[in-house]
Amino acid sequence: MDKKFQWNAWYFLLAFSLLLVFQGWWSERRAVEPIAYSEFLRLLDAGKLTELRIDQQQISGKLLDPINNRSHFVTNRVDPQLAEALARSGVQFAAVKQNTALSALLSWLLPLVLIFAFWSFLFRRMADRQGLGGLVNVGKSKAKVYVERDTGVTFADVAGIDEAKAELEEIVSFLKDQPRYSRLGARIPKGILLVGPPGTGKTLVAKAVAGEAGVPFFSISGSEFVEMFVGVGAARVRDLFEQARKAAPCIIFIDELDALGKARGVGAFGGNDEKEQTLNQLLAELDGFDPREGVVLLAATNRPEILDPALMRAGRFDRQIVVDRPDRKGRAAILRVHIKRIQAAAEVDLEQLAGLTPGFTGADLANLVNEAAITATRRGAEQVSMDDFTRAVERIVAGAERKGRLLQPHEREVVAWHEMGHALAASALPGMNPVHKVSIIPRSIGALGYTLQRPTEDRFLITLQELKDRMVVLLAGRAAEQLLFGEVSTGAADDLAKVTDIARQIVTRFGMSAELGQAVLERQSNSFLGESVIAMREKDYSEQTAREVDLAVRALIDAAYARAGEILQRRRAELDAGARLLLERETITPEEFAPLRPQPTS
Repeated sequence: MDKKFQWNAWYFLLAFSLLLVFQGWWSERRAVEPIAYSEFLRLLDAGKLTELRIDQQQISGKLLDPINNRSHFVTNRVDPQLAEALARSGVQFAAVKQNTALSALLSWLLPLVLIFAFWSFLFRRMADRQGLGGLVNVGKSKAKVYVERDTGVTFADVAGIDEAKAELEEIVSFLKDQPRYSRLGARIPKGILLVGPPGTGKTLVAKAVAGEAGVPFFSISGSEFVEMFVGVGAARVRDLFEQARKAAPCIIFIDELDALGKARGVGAFGGNDEKEQTLNQLLAELDGFDPREGVVLLAATNRPEILDPALMRAGRFDRQIVVDRPDRKGRAAILRVHIKRIQAAAEVDLEQLAGLTPGFTGADLANLVNEAAITATRRGAEQVSMDDFTRAVERIVAGAERKGRLLQPHEREVVAWHEMGHALAASALPGMNPVHKVSIIPRSIGALGYTLQRPTEDRFLITLQELKDRMVVLLAGRAAEQLLFGEVSTGAADDLAKVTDIARQIVTRFGMSAELGQAVLERQSNSFLGESVIAMREKDYSEQTAREVDLAVRALIDAAYARAGEILQRRRAELDAGARLLLERETITPEEFAPLRPQPTS
């Protein structure tokens, strides 16, 4: 029974009971004249009363002389001794009757109402948290149904993933014009899986498909199928597809499919029956429904490597669409979509801003626009300027500034020479990203300073020499410390980790080591979430090869460090001048210090 109907029934019952009580009291008041007990004694002495009825609390009877056109009376009894004393005094007196009927009604009705309300509130909250939702609805789907006006998203709101949009436009065409596709015997894929890193817009593009097609949109997370009781998830899968068939044409969207479709039998030592039954039911539904019904199943995941192979075979999730991080052109398009929501200055160059944000996803760019608007609001500006966007990029990449962190004078000098070493090495090597800004202001993520480089274009292939140059730039900070102070500090810890990772990939993944040849010794992880920290590194080579790998990695790092020292020794005067200027201003750009600009190659 519907909750709203239940509560309306209780309201009606309570109102009806109160109406009956009021009606009885009013009818009694209309027919009987209440009189004071002193008046009763006077009328009794005068012989004007008859047909008396006496109980423990009241005396009623008939008046020989009607009062107010009423021939019956009622009065509350008073203690006889007290009544006799009051009568002698000549004072008018009456007893007050307690409304025992109403108090008796409330004494049993009110506790029941309170107990029922408390039980209903408490039990329903516990049931909802445990996924029960009432025993009648235990197998009902929790899918949120959106119609076209509710999604509010079309392909115009999605940018930077043109290839994925082009494939999904076929889905929209099928939902709008099914006979056109069926005339040649073609059928739309039963299931379409959107895979990609977090924040790239998988859920957004699924809503855009529903918005463009103008069909109902069933949205549910994979984790909502899995419940405490075995069989509940399977029942919900059946209920979801039953609802979808009734609403066809429509779209079913399952977010985080990996929570439901994880490969069976992987690390299962009991207690996994619920997930497996739910997955089996989903596979059965995918086999059972006809694509010509107009039901399209979309799903999204950022962990395709753990999905069950039965989900990925032809006839189920027939098509996989990669929604990857956008390139520079895509980032500019995404920024154009989000910048419409703020008051941006005319000077804002979206192409330049796209160049500052390599690797950013759609969610990152939306956050960037919001951070820039917050920065402009904080300084009381009327419009968001390019400088606000630059500060927002720095905040996202390096963290918020912590000007309250006071460094010792010697520490500030070490940081200044360290960062200037990075910047001068980057400007001296061809093919490196140009330096955008150098700062020694501490940041919230733990960095005591940073060198921000701006790529001029997206790169998909990197040569061995470019990898070695990147190692030189990373090690130039420590080389600057060694050159000036004759010792090194812990400030290069993050640089060393990155250098070691590059050197190891050169040797083990890219086959760029002359000593070890073209063999791939370590394979790249296929996960969009990155490599697991807990997982052990796969090693399928001998101890002798492992030693050669270590020696090759060390040789690459030592060569890069020596080369960084040579570059800074050659540019020692510029290094000292730049570090002193950095100590004075804390932040400098290539416009303020010319040696930071890319140097011409000889």
